[in-house]
Order: sequence, then C-alpha cells, then structure tokens
Amino acid sequence: MSGAEYGEAKRWPAAHYAQVAKMRLHAGWQVWLFGSQKDAAVAAQINQLNDNRCVDLSGKTSITEAIDLLALADAVISNDSGLMHVAAALNKKLIALYGSSDPRFTPPLNANAKIISLGLDCSPCFKRQCPLGHTRCLVDITPQQVIEESSLLPD
Repeated sequence: MSGAEYGEAKRWPAAHYAQVAKMRLHAGWQVWLFGSQKDAAVAAQINQLNDNRCVDLSGKTSITEAIDLLALADAVISNDSGLMHVAAALNKKLIALYGSSDPRFTPPLNANAKIISLGLDCSPCFKRQCPLGHTRCLVDITPQQVIEESSLLPD
C-alpha cells in the first residue's frame, strides 16, 4: 500500500515499491495497489514501472471494499497508514515501513508483522514533509532490504 494520507514523509518512494512489485510479479504473484484517490498518481507510477501488470485499486474502492480485498491478500507491504493497521487487524503477513512516524507509538498489532525503520538521528520527526529535505528515513530503506525481510511472506 503505497499511500500515506499524512504526507510524503510517511511514503516509501514509488520506484522502491515498483522494484519490489517487479520481483514479486516475476515470482508469479499478483500485486494489488491500494490507496485513496490522493494516492492514485503514486500507484499509477508504480504500475507504469511494471508495464501495468499490477492491479491498481487506488481511489477505486470504498474502505469496506478495500478491507474485503485485503482479507483475501496473502501478504502486505505498506507505509505506516490506516490500511496498514487494517492489514494488521486482519492478521496478514505484513512488512510495515516507518519514516517520520514512530513504530513504538503506532505499531502494527500483529505477530506476523515485520517493521522496518532506520532509526536515523532525525527520525521520527512526525512531520508531513521532511524538514531536512531528504526523506532519508524512507529513501534509504532499500527494496533489497524489503525483499530480504519478506522471507516471512509466502512464496
């Protein structure tokens, strides 16, 4: 789930999501992109970087429909967002990416969740946009790190 209503300081880069999606698509997975209408441009970018092989649901579902679809998912990779917490509540295998927020305050309440947070000196800052202009707390989480941590996810 590439969206983050709070702001870009909670949004992992689209190109990083696209790389993880590409690896999962190559492994035979179906990749669904969730988010609100505000996230549609980011989801479209991820999808374009994958030759439109993802199922882009951003802005196309109600919250109830998104919850129903998440219930069908095998695994979720998400920013710290409302839908990430929904996935946790549904007991999904989950990788939760934290940048400007603090996983100690708002963790996914799910034993199947893996949190990735770099814990840089400048984070958590709790800002909507990076006050330093670099968003390293998210940019420096590499797609390879997420893939390595995804060993908890089904093949």
